[in-house]
Amino acid sequence: MWRRRAKGWLIICIVCFMLLMGRLMQIQLFETETFSKHNVNLLEDSVQQRTQELVIDNGRGNFLDRNGTMLTHKKVSVLVLFPFLKKLDWDSKKVSDISGISEVALKNAVDSAKKPFAYGDPAPIELTPSQMERINALNIPGVFAIEKKFERANVPAEQLLGLTGENAAELQKRYPNKELSEKTLIGVSGLEESFDEFLLPEGKSKLVYHVDGGGAPLFGINVKYVDPANPFYPVNVRTTIDKTIQQKAEELVDKYQIKKGGLVLLNIEDNSVLAMVSRPDVNKKDPYSGTGITNRMLKQQIMGSVFKTVVAAAAIDHNLDDPNRLFDCSKKINGKPELKYDYGMLNFTDSFARSCNRTFGELAKELQKIDPNLLEVYAEKLSLTGSVGWQGDVYHTSAFKQFDNEDKGRVFLSDEARKDPNFAAMSGIGQNEVRATPLAVANMMASIARGGKKESVRAVSKIEYKNGTTMVNFPEQPLKGDSISPYTAMKLQKLLSEVVLNPNGTGRWFKELPYEVAGKSGTAETGKYEDGKQLHNKWFAGYFPYQNPKYALVTVNLDVTENEGGVNLLFADMVKMLSEQE
Repeated sequence: MWRRRAKGWLIICIVCFMLLMGRLMQIQLFETETFSKHNVNLLEDSVQQRTQELVIDNGRGNFLDRNGTMLTHKKVSVLVLFPFLKKLDWDSKKVSDISGISEVALKNAVDSAKKPFAYGDPAPIELTPSQMERINALNIPGVFAIEKKFERANVPAEQLLGLTGENAAELQKRYPNKELSEKTLIGVSGLEESFDEFLLPEGKSKLVYHVDGGGAPLFGINVKYVDPANPFYPVNVRTTIDKTIQQKAEELVDKYQIKKGGLVLLNIEDNSVLAMVSRPDVNKKDPYSGTGITNRMLKQQIMGSVFKTVVAAAAIDHNLDDPNRLFDCSKKINGKPELKYDYGMLNFTDSFARSCNRTFGELAKELQKIDPNLLEVYAEKLSLTGSVGWQGDVYHTSAFKQFDNEDKGRVFLSDEARKDPNFAAMSGIGQNEVRATPLAVANMMASIARGGKKESVRAVSKIEYKNGTTMVNFPEQPLKGDSISPYTAMKLQKLLSEVVLNPNGTGRWFKELPYEVAGKSGTAETGKYEDGKQLHNKWFAGYFPYQNPKYALVTVNLDVTENEGGVNLLFADMVKMLSEQE
């Protein structure tokens, strides 16, 4: 009996031993880099357990402004100290004398440290080039003066540039054939997402040393500098943003308490984004929650009377702009008396300057009778209904888009609405189903200023290797599709100028600015209410200087009451600021 029991226990022990051996072989031999369903790299983790390191640069590509200034990060010359210094008799006094940091503070920082650190982090003390040279000349093990990359606390154009994060599942989905650590940062919005494949790291730059269980150096006190093998990485994505203008634009948007909205500023000469501000801002504590991550300048919005520019273009081409014809602007679009905005009888030019709804409702119905598709045809000619961001073939990627999440605009949603005179009239004043992005509206103004020439909008001009040579160029390129004629553009230019020059024009506030402005206002009913009050979208879109156009600008404030706004003051202050930049 006891022999059978002993035999049974022996078999059980052998089975357990074999299972244990199998598990050890799985861990040590077969799945060292892809252990468990989480694909844990055991080799990497085991090294990390006995390694202490300070990452100098995570290896992900950088975003630069048009002048080469880093946007999302900055490089700071810092003093780096390693914890093993507490076990050494190091010359802290000399380091103190050079750095200006008290000797007691240096020693206390080292004594409390468990890993290498930049002194003063997260707001490290910055060293001068002379201080760096003198500290490194001391040749003290564990004491280094280096240039380290830090993330900016306040990133300009944050929604345009986008955010990054760790997502192992998404990383594997995007790059199934690349060997990347599951902790690799990937772009989750904005340009970070659009350019993610170019920005992926080749490896980190770091200072490394190995320790035993007690934290003492394992292989002596030499610290090893590790740098990616590829000298061309990380790359730099050179944007068209002007950092100084962008920061001032953000200050002005916040000054006028634009809680939902923002602005787009284009350089007309090369049709590139100089500044783009979207509010609400990104929530610093929880950036992926809420709506702050959304770039509202790329999302379709109800545009109101700004759309009258499209109706005016179609009316000009179809000879409906007779200067002798008068429109009854004492009536609403439905023919009822207009009590609040009773402008009396106005001609075509004055109707545009004063933004008479009756005129453009009537013109839209007349255009519909000629061709139900005319409003959409002219919206497309003025680049309101398609994508306006740069796209093209880049390496193995066809139809690469710089603005990956850009909305398209629209005029009608159904053929029934397209053929209904009442819907046509409402669409003629930018209501009903008419939508466009602020970026597209800015591009429309830039196209008119150029005499009708349509171009794609760029936010990035090129990608550069680490050594400054060009990897990819994003040249200026025409926007596909028909455009308005130079004659029509000239007529629109005069109409947009009249909005400001006319004593009763909706843009008369801009008459005394340093630059002569041409543009169009817009107030759109949103169908939303707050505390019983109708909410509106407030716009001003234009370009300047009128005679020699340099800038196209759109300011927009969304979901505000009729008496709120700020867009005119914001537009005016942007014009003043840009004139001071000259």
